[in-house]
Amino acid sequence: MTEAAVIILGAANLLAFIVFGLDKKIAEKDKWRVPESTLIMLAVLGGSAGALAGMLVFRHKTKKAKFMIGIPVILLLQVLLVSFILINR
Repeated sequence: MTEAAVIILGAANLLAFIVFGLDKKIAEKDKWRVPESTLIMLAVLGGSAGALAGMLVFRHKTKKAKFMIGIPVILLLQVLLVSFILINR
């Protein structure tokens, strides 16, 4: 992987983690929320590890199957994709 790809993935994961934390704080105050589709999209766009960490650290969206199953599946697929790319360079 190139250095730029590592930086982009790191930023995507940090952003996902932060957004999950912010959404949890907002949820506690019963205010406007981050749409679930946005949270899922952050994971799809490379932030799946950060999204999963945010879910577990902030105990957010852990009762929703689409998150508890979906985010780990997205992470697994991304790990497989990166592995495939690295092996076939």
